[in-house]
Amino acid sequence: MHPIPCSGAGLLHSRIFSLLMGMRVSPPYYLSALLAAGWFRRFLHKPKPSSVESLKSSHSASSSPSSSSSSTKSSSSSPGMSLATSSISLSPVSAPDISASDSPRWDKSYDVCICHSEGDVELVEELVSYLESQPESFRCFLQLRDAVAGSAVVTELCDAVQNSHCWVMLITPGFLQDPWCRYQMHQALAEAPMANGRTIPVLKDVDRKDYPRELRNIYYIYMALKEKSFKQIRDTVMRYLQELCQSSTKRME
Repeated sequence: MHPIPCSGAGLLHSRIFSLLMGMRVSPPYYLSALLAAGWFRRFLHKPKPSSVESLKSSHSASSSPSSSSSSTKSSSSSPGMSLATSSISLSPVSAPDISASDSPRWDKSYDVCICHSEGDVELVEELVSYLESQPESFRCFLQLRDAVAGSAVVTELCDAVQNSHCWVMLITPGFLQDPWCRYQMHQALAEAPMANGRTIPVLKDVDRKDYPRELRNIYYIYMALKEKSFKQIRDTVMRYLQELCQSSTKRME
């Protein structure tokens, strides 16, 4: 009698059966041999520890007192976790308070001087009202309102430029034709030749090709929507005052 070949455990049992039959082994011993063969097969095919279990065991070993002083150190060994932790711990840099009592903002009488032609008074008054109503209460020089009666025009224009942090040039067709506007523009450029955010040209109803040559190295605001342009002017003045406060703080340190 020849056993039928099969695969897996059946093949192993069939070979042992043939071997025992050739050795004339009695049935009880045959059963013992089969049981031993099953035990041997399970031993050979015993599953190895899974990778998850290996990771758990290595993690528990690394978190022991002998390998790490705290769980925080072991968790920071991963670059991704370290990056996330460091990004969370970073605190945003707070903007300087331009209204503080020791702010260099108070070194000058005005935050902004509006240079304009007489034909643009109504628009300028709206801009001044907007800036002065902001939470920062920007101090604006408006020639028709703030110029001292009886003073020379040249003196008032020069004082307004020197006593202001920023200068808004409202460049309109009337501005280009007004010699006093050009005079004040030249005074502002002489006060801050490199601009540094202090000179703020604003174009309205003027073609770009007519933009004053003296201001070609300075970016301008094109007034298409009045509200949007007012906000841009406000943000530009605010940015300059904040930078002024920051530079002053660094010098003191």
